[in-house]
Amino acid sequence: MTSTAPLMILIAGPYASGTDGDPARMQQNLARLEEAAWPIFRAGHIPMIGEWVALPVLSSAGASGPTDPLAAEVMYPTAERLLQHCDAVLRLPGASKGADQDVAIARSRDLPVYFSLDEVPGVDAA
Repeated sequence: MTSTAPLMILIAGPYASGTDGDPARMQQNLARLEEAAWPIFRAGHIPMIGEWVALPVLSSAGASGPTDPLAAEVMYPTAERLLQHCDAVLRLPGASKGADQDVAIARSRDLPVYFSLDEVPGVDAA
């Protein structure tokens, strides 16, 4: 457990990027993002992934999924809204316009941006 106050950390990385809309590949990308959640939580922080919020919002709006045209109005805006409440971003490797946008927003708000779990306070000692 970290001795600092818990941080809400947005885990950013590829989700739809490079999948050609294949739901199985998007699920693999989401699973990769989620792998970082436990070490962040174990270190005393709150992990957050934009898709955890955006996908249920899309579903409740009647969208067919992340490739639905409505996704453009939900996916990136969800991450932007979450970043108003997050304290930091963990940027995982891989090409992703959305994750790059998350990093740019975080930097514009002077939030820390980590590029590996080892950089997150408390994770290396957890």
